[in-house]
Amino acid sequence: MVSGWVSLSGVTVRRRGRTILGPLDATLNGGGLTILMGPNGAGKTTLLRVLHGLERVNTGEVHWTDPKDADGRSQGFVFQTPVLMRRSVLDCIAYPLLLDGVSRTQAREQARAHAAEVGLTVNLDQAVTFLSGGEKQKMALARALMRRPRILFLDEPCANLDGRSVKEIEEILHRIKAGGTRILMSTHDMGQARRLADDVLFLHAGKLVEQSNGDDFFRSPRTAEAKAYLKGEILL
Repeated sequence: MVSGWVSLSGVTVRRRGRTILGPLDATLNGGGLTILMGPNGAGKTTLLRVLHGLERVNTGEVHWTDPKDADGRSQGFVFQTPVLMRRSVLDCIAYPLLLDGVSRTQAREQARAHAAEVGLTVNLDQAVTFLSGGEKQKMALARALMRRPRILFLDEPCANLDGRSVKEIEEILHRIKAGGTRILMSTHDMGQARRLADDVLFLHAGKLVEQSNGDDFFRSPRTAEAKAYLKGEILL
């Protein structure tokens, strides 16, 4: 019997004859915020893309307990480098609803509300290219939230941002989580992971090495790889 809200069984992803993820077995339970950790090349981004349906698996299967969660319209995804379009900030945020056939007036009205929700206080009629790094991530978050997703995938959303922007985005994530949205997020920032993680999935070389409660992972990791990573050692 499958438990949790999503389970992966024997999932592998290969590129050019090389296995970059798996074989991987994992089950995510409950709500809250799950942090994906591991060194570069561990498979974090690939796992996020698999769950969001952006990456095809070569073997294995992904099972969603509630079929509604598997629908891409029930999910949001924020990339490390936000996807920008040649539109105003407001129309970039409104874009998902425009795709759904919502009128431009209604979509833009909701976009303004979501911009305020994430603390984006810039002139929304300006071109999105004029935003700072932190503002672009806020824009991307607002856009990802337009459909009120049940699940939000975040790939290093705070990479290369200043401390103030990181703090603001973390506060936004706390509010999103409190509203009932499940969050699965990758990060290399150890401090951020400690602050946010309800639970942790630690990957290395495409394998799931350890999965545990956030506090337990940082206080007493079980595996040699996790212990070495938390000490700042290089994993080969």
